Amino acid sequence: MAQDGLSVGVKAVIGREEIGALIAALSARGWRVLGPRVRDGAIIYDDVAGLDDLPAGWTDTQEAGRYRIERRTDAALFGYAVGPHSWKRFLHPPVERLWQARREGDKVTIIAEKNDEKFAFLGVRACELAAIMVQDRVFMEGPYPDTAYRKRRENTFLIAVNCGEAGGTCFCVSMKTGPKAQAGFDLALTELIEGERHEFLVEVGSEAGGAVLADLPRRPAAPEDIAAAEAVTARTANAMGRTLETEGLKELLQGNPEHPRWDDVAQRCLACANCTMVCPTCFCTTIADVSALDGTAERVRKWDSCFSLDFSYIHGGSVRKETKSRYRQWMTHKLAHWIDQFGTSGCVGCGRCITWCPVGIDITEEAASIRADSGKCQEGGNGRA
Repeated sequence: MAQDGLSVGVKAVIGREEIGALIAALSARGWRVLGPRVRDGAIIYDDVAGLDDLPAGWTDTQEAGRYRIERRTDAALFGYAVGPHSWKRFLHPPVERLWQARREGDKVTIIAEKNDEKFAFLGVRACELAAIMVQDRVFMEGPYPDTAYRKRRENTFLIAVNCGEAGGTCFCVSMKTGPKAQAGFDLALTELIEGERHEFLVEVGSEAGGAVLADLPRRPAAPEDIAAAEAVTARTANAMGRTLETEGLKELLQGNPEHPRWDDVAQRCLACANCTMVCPTCFCTTIADVSALDGTAERVRKWDSCFSLDFSYIHGGSVRKETKSRYRQWMTHKLAHWIDQFGTSGCVGCGRCITWCPVGIDITEEAASIRADSGKCQEGGNGRA
């Protein structure tokens, strides 16, 4: 046990009002608290200053190409699935200035970017925790770690919320990433609502989490509290909107680069890149160098997408000129080649790519169709075209 906190693994129960106290305790420690808010017809992630900022009594309904929020019959604070935002936008920003240079006479000064803000993420779902751990492998492992990402990651406090509501496009059970957070959090909450009861079971996942929880009014969790929390996630697991058969999926996709299904999906795909923009694990970027008449220049990194025609452009043209090859690259990389690169699938089953596709293309349906009729493969290969 930490000297001034609770031990890792300790479970306690706090009231609904203590969520406000939790936000205040984090702010007092210097963290910028980010959590769910209702804005522009969606539940998004932004700064939260107190209990009133959270989406109390709101839920979402999701299907392929469809997202709506609506009122619940209770005052749940976290009674929704996931929205268009992921935590990636804070750890791996959509637009990030890498450095700035200023010229004064014959002297050029390089100005490094400061990266010392501390984040506290409130409401991280199990699938999103898995996504963060996937990006940790991408950006922090290997011989060339991304130092800016690592600094932000080290300064982040994670408060998971175990899911009490499955979305219509969720399939985290298939990917073994949810709906219950197993590791990687500082604190994990399970919202317990029954009759007049509105409490949260809290589990300590780190010494930092134990220190924060120690400052809040709480009571020890009784066996019936733990059982109630387990019932919440069990109910959610049984209500998944989608499933994805992962057994042999890597070999299936890599062995079917010319399956007719790729032509079929290409007729529907707009190559708009929505799926990659909302995905919590996609990490592709491009670099832009910008100069100004005042003698300054800067290098900016921006999100990019394998659906962009320019993304694979080399001398002579784009490597993937057709939508078919770009969709195949995305899906096969996500579910197959990613395993070769990073030892894990690039998909966590959040369902965002299905919900936010304008034409409702469903990655689980595409995989199932290729599996159901893989004999139509016109020629073998490894799918890396």
